[in-house]
Amino acid sequence: MTFLSSRLLSACGLALALAATTASAQVPIKLVLNWKYEGAQAWFFLAQDKGYFKAEGLDVTIDQGEGSAASIPKVAAGAYQAGFGDMNALIDLASKRPADAPVGVYMLYNTPPFALVVKSDSPIKTPKDLEGKTVGGPANDGALKLFPAFAKIAKIDASKVTITNMAPNLREQMLVRGQIDAGFGYVTTVSLAAKGMGLDPAKDLRFIRYGDHGMDLYSNTVFFARSFVKENPKAVQGFVKALNRAVKEVIANPEAGMDAVMKREPLLKREVEKEKLLATLKNDMSHPEIARIGLGDVDDARLTKNIAIVVEANQLPRAPETKEVFDRSFLPARADRPSTTSAP
Repeated sequence: MTFLSSRLLSACGLALALAATTASAQVPIKLVLNWKYEGAQAWFFLAQDKGYFKAEGLDVTIDQGEGSAASIPKVAAGAYQAGFGDMNALIDLASKRPADAPVGVYMLYNTPPFALVVKSDSPIKTPKDLEGKTVGGPANDGALKLFPAFAKIAKIDASKVTITNMAPNLREQMLVRGQIDAGFGYVTTVSLAAKGMGLDPAKDLRFIRYGDHGMDLYSNTVFFARSFVKENPKAVQGFVKALNRAVKEVIANPEAGMDAVMKREPLLKREVEKEKLLATLKNDMSHPEIARIGLGDVDDARLTKNIAIVVEANQLPRAPETKEVFDRSFLPARADRPSTTSAP
């Protein structure tokens, strides 16, 4: 073996050793989403594709979810280190099992998307009109999970409301066919599903929004397992930094976000998913407070009221403190976070 060959082999060995060290240094994070792959998750995929997570020393894998409330117990059980799901379901678990409950670190859906949908010609005009009617939704739907709280605030006798479950893709069909009188859901999700059926949501449907009846609640947040936060604070901070970077990029250039979405699920209809992304930015992430505190953060007074509503309406054993369910210490500086979700 020549001296040059020996040098080359040594250099290759050193490179491989360095690569192995770098790979082993990456912290693995399994993230479960709120739902099947869709346009409104573009920032997660963009951060992964552009190497933003990797740049923070993270090896992130992203799995589809089964509902905004369903991701919380999956993280609590240790199947995932991180999730994206409903803050109110997180509050519920934090009240009952504080040691197991995940903790929110980046609030994305700051405007309550929860609603009841009825046909435009329905006799249901107010929440009270739901009494004696049948209302349906997927078992893990966030609006359905919050109905006891909504019923109490809106003075509905919940015992007079019949609730039924169905597969998510059947909700709008059952409503149109008259098999249910109203449906639980998110405004954006229901609207786009209805459009996919050839309906005009503005003409054919009406929404009774929880937020219009005293429930100005937070919705979906990014959260981590409590044990992971304690053991890997730098990884959590890096994840949030990478995600925030991707969120800003998608706001500025939705098409880049859609490119990342379509790589995950090429059979999706790009224009439909883009419409869902833009509607989510406009309807679910545009609470006026972000001009003051920035996207990702929460208003403590509002979150305290949010917790009180959920605890009282569901007769939970205790009211968690805000710091139990949301930890802002991992957020990027205020100047680095969006003040609006409108494209520049």
